[in-house]
Formats: sequence, C-alpha cells, structure tokens
Amino acid sequence: MLDNETLQHILDDWSDWSRRPADMVPRTLVEQCVLTPEVVTVIQGVRRCGKSTLLRQLMTTNRIPKERAVFINFEDPRLVNDLDSALLEQIIQLVTGRAREQLTFFLDEIQNVANWQKWLNTQLETKSGHCFVVTGSNSQLLGGELASSLTGRHLRHELFPFDFTEFQNLGKPDELEQFIRLGGFPAVLGFPQPEKLLQQYFLDIVEKDIRERVSARSSRPLQAVAKMVLESVGSALSLRRIAGALQLSPETVSHYLQACEDAYLTFSCSYFAYSEAKRVRHNRKYYAIDTGLRRAISTRVGQDLGKDFENLVYLTLRRKTTEISYWKGKGEVDFVVNTPAGITPIQVTYGEPQQRHDNALEEFYHQFPHANEAIYVTPESFEELLDMKL
Repeated sequence: MLDNETLQHILDDWSDWSRRPADMVPRTLVEQCVLTPEVVTVIQGVRRCGKSTLLRQLMTTNRIPKERAVFINFEDPRLVNDLDSALLEQIIQLVTGRAREQLTFFLDEIQNVANWQKWLNTQLETKSGHCFVVTGSNSQLLGGELASSLTGRHLRHELFPFDFTEFQNLGKPDELEQFIRLGGFPAVLGFPQPEKLLQQYFLDIVEKDIRERVSARSSRPLQAVAKMVLESVGSALSLRRIAGALQLSPETVSHYLQACEDAYLTFSCSYFAYSEAKRVRHNRKYYAIDTGLRRAISTRVGQDLGKDFENLVYLTLRRKTTEISYWKGKGEVDFVVNTPAGITPIQVTYGEPQQRHDNALEEFYHQFPHANEAIYVTPESFEELLDMKL
C-alpha cells in the first residue's frame, strides 16, 4: 500500500496537470455533461480520443476551483501495484481530511481499478456530497453490477475522436478529404508522422484494451482479426470466412470481435429486419472508430476513399443513435436508421448517385412501403447530415 506522502505527491502531479488551461478545441460533449452529487457522470471512449482533455474542459466550464478538484489517471505506473478499491478509499480519506467542502473527483481510466464499482456505489449510498466523474476505454464499463446498482443514478456519455465540426474548428474548413485521410484523433492532427502514430494507437488498443480482456497469449491473432475487419469496412463478413482465413475457430473470432467492439476499435452494423430471426441469419458489416486509423493499418488495396466516406457517415450517425442497420436484397441500402418517426433509408456515395442506388431503394420500399423518404449522403451534402436530428 502506498504511504500517504507518496500518494499526495502523485495527486499533486496530476492535479497540477489538470489545472492547466484547456485551450484545445472545445468538445461538443462538454455541454451535455451535468455534474451533481446525486448522479455519476460516466464518459466512455476509445483510447487517445481526448477523455483527459474533456475532463479539464469540464473543470473549466463548471468553474470548479482548483482546490476543490481532484484529478488522477489510473494508468500512472506508480499506482500499478495498488489498483483496488482500497486505493480509492485512501484517496478520498486523504483529500477530504483536509477539505470540508464539496469536492469533484475526476477518476480517469477507472477500469484499471479492481472493485471500483462497489466503492463508488457506497459513496452514493452514504451521500458523501461529492461529485464523481469517471472515464474508461471500454464500452462495458457499466456492465453487470454497476449498471444495476446505479439504475437512475448515472449518466453515460460516449466520446469519439473529433467530428468534422471539431476538425473545422482547428482552422481546417471545408477540407473533408483531408479529414477522411487523417481522421479525428486529436494528437494526430498536429503530429509530423500521423500514420506512424495511428499505427501505434492500433497496437496499444489491441494490447492494452483487448488482449488483456480476452486473456490471449499473443496480440498477433487479435491484430489479424482487427486488420481484416477494418480492411473490409462496409462489407458483410461471416465469422467462418474470417476464421478460415486466419486459421482460428469461429467461436474465437466471435470473442475477439466482441472485444474489439468493447474497446471502441470497431462497430458492428446488423441487417435490418423487424424479425430477430431474420436479423441473425445475415452477417454483420463492420466500421472503424476512425477513418485515419483504418487507413494507417490497411494495405493500399483497403485505402478506398469511398469506403472511408461510408465509414465516416456511419460514425456521424452513430454519434446520434445506436439504431443503425443495413438492408440487402438484390441491391443494398447502406444504412437504415430507426427513429421515433419511423425507419429512414440512407444511401452513401462518394461520387454521383448511381442507378443501383435507386434500384435498391425501390426494392426496399416494396418491402417497407411506410418507410420515410430516403436520404442521399454525398461529400456535397455531408454537412447537412451533421445537423440532422434523428
């Protein structure tokens, strides 16, 4: 167990960092996060997407005095041997012993701490009066016990790499193709060798957020599965095809793919049907968390701007809703979005719409005559999608 003097030194290091001005691009998510003692604010997102910077911006926008903000990142190597709920208790006892007022705790990468869920639930049950903001790089951060114990007492937010609006706020207006090529990871956009940095991100995500979760002996098969999926963006993939190509079992591939989704590296898009039985009979399509990262780890054959644009449209929709599917008959409708006003088919094209797009929609409407009017998304109309309410 760390002694209090060492722990205070670590807290001072992180709090000093957190108090620096958050002078980067304001994140849209800041406006949606409400900090109160009654509700835990949970922020989830892929590694390196800007969660720590978002916390700094939350401190600024909520006008939290430096003496009432406690910030710590649980990936600090000095904490590696003490990552359990006893450390959390030691932190709160150390800090609250010197301050009587309400504090706000910013607990970054909380998934590294064992039994943190029970500890946090106790803080709420005992009405400590403090605010808690936690972040994690796994979509299952709120799985299991925490989700049930905090029902109605937590607000979950997802943070993605920069969207196109945030990218434009860097002073790069109307450069959609550059955004597609570079992606939205904040640090990458000012780095002289963006491709190398993105390749390192990919390796870090696989090693730190996926391999340890699935208890794989090696990262290589995980990298191979992820790379194959990312190179096949927008195409329906079967588990057996991936398994056969990589000499793995379908069960192992399924396990790995779920872990990739949990780490926010990829997203799956299921077939649209009102019947669950029909949905599961069709293969899923997959999309990357970031077009720049996809391009950085793909072979030249996989670096298709049309597929990257489709990926970008998926990410734009995913920020708005999780109710996204695709549909396929003789032709294919790229996306079907389920909204309170009904289902809306969306066709994506990097060039001019083709006859095949119209034919697929005609077939779709024959099966779903009450669907909403179709939306065509092209580079020219993409910014309209940013403002669209779903």
